[in-house]
Amino acid sequence: MRSNGIARLTIPLLILAIGICLAPFASAQASEPEESRLRARALGIVVGSYTPGPLNAITDVAGVTVGQTTLISGDGPLKPGLGPVRTGVTVVIPRDDVWHKKVPAGSFVLNGTGEMTGLAWINESGFLEYPIALTNTLNVPRVANGVMSWMISRYPEIGITDDTLTPVVAECDDGRLNDIQGRHISEADVLQALDSASSGVVQEGTVGAGTGMVSYGFKGGIGTSSRRLPDIEGGYMIGVLVNANHGRRPELVMGGVPVGRLYEAIPPVAQALSPGQSEGSIIVLIATDAPLDGRQLTRLAKRAALGLARTGSTARHGSGDFMLAFSTANIIPHYPNDRTYTLTQLADTHMNPLITATVEATEEAILNALTMASTVVGRDGHRVEAISITRLRAILDHPAK
Repeated sequence: MRSNGIARLTIPLLILAIGICLAPFASAQASEPEESRLRARALGIVVGSYTPGPLNAITDVAGVTVGQTTLISGDGPLKPGLGPVRTGVTVVIPRDDVWHKKVPAGSFVLNGTGEMTGLAWINESGFLEYPIALTNTLNVPRVANGVMSWMISRYPEIGITDDTLTPVVAECDDGRLNDIQGRHISEADVLQALDSASSGVVQEGTVGAGTGMVSYGFKGGIGTSSRRLPDIEGGYMIGVLVNANHGRRPELVMGGVPVGRLYEAIPPVAQALSPGQSEGSIIVLIATDAPLDGRQLTRLAKRAALGLARTGSTARHGSGDFMLAFSTANIIPHYPNDRTYTLTQLADTHMNPLITATVEATEEAILNALTMASTVVGRDGHRVEAISITRLRAILDHPAK
């Protein structure tokens, strides 16, 4: 099944026993039927002091668009190359015609057990000139091929009379739920995500690249958040999007409450979902309309690690924690005719509000990934439960228990 957003849920089979509540399960994907998924702020978890943008999403930064393709099919035992499939692709496009109107960019790798392609050129040039794609580990080459095909269709002189490109594709391992060997994401799936990218509400949780992700022992995936600085501090917007596939349950902190320790013990099936004691990964994308250059955006990307830490992560040996930041405030021309061009730059001494806002938005984006994700049953019947909203409310209301 392929879609531009959250895949349609299989109708749960309901088993009724005397005195026992309905127990849902689905061969492909299931969520708690008695409660809706809610974002962290709707649960009373207010992160930091700055106000979110209208959508509380990375798309609050004008010009930024997000597209997603979700693939869910099959169930039962793993048949490498055939399924079951629980995966997808998420793309973030910094602006229209980013090839000719490049955006300043910078990156930071907190722990490098993973991959984000194209960082060498970003770090060398200080800019980004194509969409960013998120997917699973073994699908990186195929997704990169889709990005290249999309770019060539828009700019047919690439590689002929124009420059070539090195796509930015970031990965997390979804092999605990997905037939990752199958590399099921096709070029058409990537094109669909890119062509459908929009500036509206960003779907979160079990969607796109987040379909097969596990975070803090719960179902993870895509999350997003934003902050708008007050006019006295520049009025700038900062948006963050994450693909959360990291952390262990006892570590989880939500709004300062040690939810992971207060939640029920990890069931045996959840422990079995981490072959080799994998510590997972997280990708953090930061967008802003503040006029920052590549060096300043690298500094901002580093601060996203603090937002990650506030949710409990310690970036263990086996984690892959990649942060990429870009600014839409300036245009870096493709092949300028003039010898020089002018850029506006914020003074470093005025960066503190942006730093704080980045930390806040990163923390909240991770929490949204957890609270918006739905339970998934994947390969070999492996089931990863979404965090229970009911239980989470009880913990947040009575954190001392």
